[in-house]
Amino acid sequence: MFLKNVFIAGEQVIILYIMAAVGVIAAKTGVFTEKTAKKCTDLLFYVITPAKILESFFTLDYSKEHVKGLLIAVGCGLLMHAFAALITAPFFNKGDPYKSTVYKYAAIYGNCGYMGLPLVDAVVGGEGVFYCSAVIISFQIFSFTHGVWLMTKDDGDGVKIDLKKLILNPGVLPVFVGLPVFLLSPDLPRIILAPVSSIAGMNSPLAMLIFGTFIAGTNFRSVFRDWRIPCVALFKLILLPLAMIAAVKLTGIGGALGTTLVVVSATPSANNTIMFAAKYDKDASLASQAVSVISFISILTLPVMIALV
Repeated sequence: MFLKNVFIAGEQVIILYIMAAVGVIAAKTGVFTEKTAKKCTDLLFYVITPAKILESFFTLDYSKEHVKGLLIAVGCGLLMHAFAALITAPFFNKGDPYKSTVYKYAAIYGNCGYMGLPLVDAVVGGEGVFYCSAVIISFQIFSFTHGVWLMTKDDGDGVKIDLKKLILNPGVLPVFVGLPVFLLSPDLPRIILAPVSSIAGMNSPLAMLIFGTFIAGTNFRSVFRDWRIPCVALFKLILLPLAMIAAVKLTGIGGALGTTLVVVSATPSANNTIMFAAKYDKDASLASQAVSVISFISILTLPVMIALV
């Protein structure tokens, strides 16, 4: 049964990674360059992913169980990031602080949006996207508080937390817009639903094409030169999802919610690792390298973790 589940989950992951492979080929042939991908990343981040989150709130039927699941997902997301920050605290402390900060951030923060949403959509469906949006809220809260502290704690200038970005960002705003619609359950006209659904439909293909451009530009020999990148992968891709699997089993969280929590916990390191490293003058080149290598390794780990749950 476990092997059967691995193949079922693996099929869904492979479908997404085939799209990423198209992105690799497009990047290598100059059809879809890294410069173009960076522009498309803004489109994905500010337009398409929010549309995907809105679609889940607009189309999911209201129930007390879904409201309860949403609150549990936020809470579990916060606990997941707190646990990840705690278990990585004793590690990656030696050496260049500009590098060690990148390793820690990459080990704690997963790609909830770009990778999490397409994976959850493929494995669980719309209900999973609904719960995934709640985990994205917890990611944003932690990222703009603990993540900022992590990136700035060695600079001596104090921690600068931007409350505006903490609340007004593309991961949180669509939840604020979609939640009243979900709770009130109005009969939205097709003239609203159709555009949102059409834009949301671009989320998985574009996210994976962009992901392919990251892989295309990665020097995979680096994984053998820097032993800490595989260690980060061990934390992010194996230890954290195993802990989440244990948590959902012990607490009896099952169904779409339990699967969503595990899938999100098993995602590779967040693209924010690169953006934060660049913003706070850490080693952005190392961050890009680590995110790409760990994302590539996740091809092997994701099907196993999804099958286990």
